[in-house]
Amino acid sequence: MDNNQLLNRITSMIQSSTKKPKYMTISTVKVADIFGVKPEEIESGIEELVAEGYIKKSKLEKPPYHDIYLLP
Repeated sequence: MDNNQLLNRITSMIQSSTKKPKYMTISTVKVADIFGVKPEEIESGIEELVAEGYIKKSKLEKPPYHDIYLLP
């Protein structure tokens, strides 16, 4: 899995979000289907992007308490 392609896809998903501030919950299964890989590869790629500081990971404070991703 190419992290640059994943970063471009996630960045465009977040930027197209209508929420303020812009954030996105990411379905690893849907993204894996788009790239034709296993969801585990997407999860590890996202974790690498978070660790490298390309995206930020947070959690919603109100229900449904999903993990959300934001641009730094």
